[in-house]
Formats: sequence, C-alpha cells, structure tokens
Amino acid sequence: MRGRTVLLVGGAVLVVASGAAAAVGFGGADASTPPRSALPPATATITRGTLIQTETVDGTLGYGDPVAVKAKGSGGTLTWLPAEGSTITRGKTVYKVDDDPVVLLYGATPLYRALTTDVSGADVAEFEKNLAALGYDGFTVDDEYTSATADAVERWQEDLGLEETGTVAPGQVVVAPGEIRVGELQLSKGDQAAGPVLTYTGTTRSVTVDLEVDKQQLVEKGLAATVELPGGARVAGTVSAVGSVAVTSPAASNGDSKTTIDVTVTVSDQKKLGTLDQAPVDVILESDKRADVLTVPINALVALAEGGYGLQVVEGDTTRYIAVKTGMFASGKVEVSGDGVAEGTVVGVPK
Repeated sequence: MRGRTVLLVGGAVLVVASGAAAAVGFGGADASTPPRSALPPATATITRGTLIQTETVDGTLGYGDPVAVKAKGSGGTLTWLPAEGSTITRGKTVYKVDDDPVVLLYGATPLYRALTTDVSGADVAEFEKNLAALGYDGFTVDDEYTSATADAVERWQEDLGLEETGTVAPGQVVVAPGEIRVGELQLSKGDQAAGPVLTYTGTTRSVTVDLEVDKQQLVEKGLAATVELPGGARVAGTVSAVGSVAVTSPAASNGDSKTTIDVTVTVSDQKKLGTLDQAPVDVILESDKRADVLTVPINALVALAEGGYGLQVVEGDTTRYIAVKTGMFASGKVEVSGDGVAEGTVVGVPK
C-alpha cells in the first residue's frame, strides 16, 4: 500500500499520495502533461458554491443585565411581591405597598414628579400613551395634563383600588421599556418599602459575548451568527449590537489581562432555545465569505515539485495533472482557480 505525505496549509491538512504523485513536476511544460494511466482510488467533482470561514467565541445565554427597581415615596410596608421568573406586562402590579399596587408602564423616562392638572412635558405624553393603551379615553394624548386627563386617571385609580385623586405620584408606577421578567427579589414581604425591591430583565433571551478587541472585525450589526447550545443543538442568531467602549479585565492568574467589547446576539426563534434561562454557549461567527467560487475537497490537492499545488484530473481511464491557485480554505474544501479548472471536472482524491 502506498504511503502518504501530510502537508499543513493554512491550518488545513493535505494528504498527498506518495511515490510518483507525491511531487509532480511539469518539467517546464504547460499544464497539459502526458496522460497517465494510473487511476486514483477515489474521485470528486469541482463544484461551484460559497465558502464561509468561521470563528467560535464564548458567549452567555441569558435575559440581559438586571435592572433594579427602587421603591419611591414615603415608605410603607411591602404587602405583596411577584414570583421570581414571572412576567409582568403593562398595567399589571409589580409590587404592593400597604396593599396599594405599584404598576408597570412602558416608556423610556422614569416618572420623576407628580403629574397633575396643568403640568406639561414629555413625561405627560408618555403617561397618557400608557393610559390610552390600557383602554382609558376621554382625553387627548399629548404633552398636556388636563382636567380630562385627571378624570381618566380617577377611573384608572378606581379600577386599581386606589384613592381617586386624579394625580399620579412617582411611587405609584414603575417605568420600563416593555414587559419585564422578575429577576431577584431584594426585599421580603413585610419589609419597609425603601431602596431596591427587586431586579428585572427583558423577557427575550439573547446571547452576550465579551469579544476581544483584536477580533472586532468579525462582527457588525446585522451579521448572521450561530449559537451552539450545551448538548450541541444549533440556533440561528443575528448580531444586534456591537459595543463601542473597550473594557480591560483584571489580569488573570497567568498575568494576562483581556480587553473586550460587548456584543449581543439575538435569537428570533426563542422556542429553539429550550428551557434554558442561562447557560454558557458557543457563538459561531462568519470571519470571511467567498461566494460563487470553484471548490474541491482539500485532500484533492497534490504538491508540485515546482512549488504550489495541483489537481489530478480524471478523464475516462487516464489522468493528468494541472496546476491550480488556491484561495480560501473552509469546511473541508478549498477554493481553486487556474487554466483547466472548470465546474464539473472530475479529480482524484485519496480514500
């Protein structure tokens, strides 16, 4: 049985049959070397397609960074708290103080002052949008808190079992970008309502990556990525955010520090993530891509005595060698080009 020579090229292993074909020389002639009668043990076909190089980095599956909810107002006693892991939507109770509900509203600006008649501003507009979304009407959604707004607020307060003042105090609501998932309870029922009560996150799981800055060229917003879960299942994702601030971590035990940027990968099909709330995962990023190129299996390459690489072209019961230029290596294939390289050409490969 013939021996084989193993060559390392661009991180790929090339297995080249030894003997007469181990180093094929053209002797100064062109690629049309005299036909050879020795057929290879196996063959493959030159195909046209897309090659994608990937790089795998560490990521963490979770619901994002937790946000603390702090009690406002004059204190009181916590009489009800939600369960950790539960979801709270607009208008629903986040916690209760002296049996009065503190409810969730959606927005970007926390309520920092009492809203009452003749007050105006962006916080008023945000509150009125929420009030309308909860089904209350009779007022114009704008940045003016009018007597009509106060009337609608009184109906809302009545439905919540609150005193019907027509005024909204900062301690009566929690403002978040959307529905929330309760993280960790910071206080217990019966504690004084002061300081952080609980933490929350968003309700959609995503993957965060502390990407080393020397790899930041691998990512951009909108780039496709693949998340590999514990157990090996793979889920399609998309890079949704790339941080612009580099953070240097303290030196590890080996004395090396690491400078990273934050990258977020979102997964549209949450069901494919299973029941995992948090887990270490692998994130497979596309580092390079070549579309519409001719490729062969890497082990179809043979080393040429003159240097470089070639292919053993199979034509019926004869073969000949042609020189090729190699391009990208990926997924067990290599991009090839040159005279005589055409889609559909049959080439020899070792078994």
